[in-house]
Amino acid sequence: MPINILMPALSPTMEKGNLAKWLKKEGDKVKSGDVIAEIETDKATMEVEAVDEGTIAKILVPEGTQDVPVNDVIAVLAGDGEDVKSAGAAAGAKPSAAPAKAEAPPATKPASPPPAAPAAAATPVAAPAPQAASSAPQADGHARTFSSPLARRLAKDAGIDVARITGTGPHGRVIARDVAEAKSGKGLKAPTAAPGAGPALAASMSDKQILALFEPGSYEIVPHDGMRRTIAQRLTAAVQTIPTFYLTIDCEIGKLLAAREEINASAPKDKETKPLYKLSVNDFVIKAMAVALQKIPNCNVSWTDGGMVKHKHSDIGVAVAMPGGLITPIIRKAETKSLSTISGEMKDFAARARARKLKPEEYQGGTTAVSNLGMYGISHFTAVINPPHATI
Repeated sequence: MPINILMPALSPTMEKGNLAKWLKKEGDKVKSGDVIAEIETDKATMEVEAVDEGTIAKILVPEGTQDVPVNDVIAVLAGDGEDVKSAGAAAGAKPSAAPAKAEAPPATKPASPPPAAPAAAATPVAAPAPQAASSAPQADGHARTFSSPLARRLAKDAGIDVARITGTGPHGRVIARDVAEAKSGKGLKAPTAAPGAGPALAASMSDKQILALFEPGSYEIVPHDGMRRTIAQRLTAAVQTIPTFYLTIDCEIGKLLAAREEINASAPKDKETKPLYKLSVNDFVIKAMAVALQKIPNCNVSWTDGGMVKHKHSDIGVAVAMPGGLITPIIRKAETKSLSTISGEMKDFAARARARKLKPEEYQGGTTAVSNLGMYGISHFTAVINPPHATI
């Protein structure tokens, strides 16, 4: 029986990914452990390994495809002794229900996302299930909005809440045509607030409304990639959900700079007489932040509705600029590490971050973050907290 290869979840929060590159082609034999594809998340590029042995019978998602949902079938593997052509033909017509596996160590394998309706639970393929004629109330008191998968994707790309779009499909279902109308401002419902909440935020301008303000041909449009979208979503969430206040103090660091120079001068050398480490001012800032959080544990916290999460260790995220955005790799248990260890980890993280080779556990989580623009001559700026951190 053909084996489905699914889009893997490379982190606990991943919902979609970009299929960057196939490293195997149709007709190639694969063994367990062979790297068959590269998947891009919003922060990194990860390799996907085959778990089963067989022959690639059909590639269903071509390389370069963006926003492929987790657990969608991306290819079909014909098992040993199975006719490859038959498996490929069957894959094009009707996906097999056999379990498919694709893993990218060290990512964890999450549970499948909840199906839209019970009928969808029988197969891993994201096929639209029949929708009820009425809208069932959700736990938050709002009615559920039925929409086609294409409409949901188009609405997300346009930055429009699908619940605000008036559906003209069967039983009021939102379809692609409705999203196109909504982008021009038609068929949009007024934004509503949750019970007990304050006034709803004003809706942002649509793409069409923004472009209408500028002369045609006077601009070019650079499509957002996954990283840019995620940064926009998280920064917006931070500003809207975290009450923020800023404290500023000037520090005299003459003695720190002298100590840095002395430590670097006495660093041990390798066989080529190069220093094994070279401390930066930022390494001292990371260590100082880690120690400060241990001395003031009430700042080393994360907020949840159920309670305050008080962290035992100082896991310091450090903002690293990279093409198209930034990422915050995390120095774990920084309060326990020497300056030279912190310096070595940061150099490794920065190099792999710019190559998009960080593992999810190396940039997810953390208890605070350091963002440093001093090397550009900036004396003060307003940093944005990265949820679920409470400080930066």
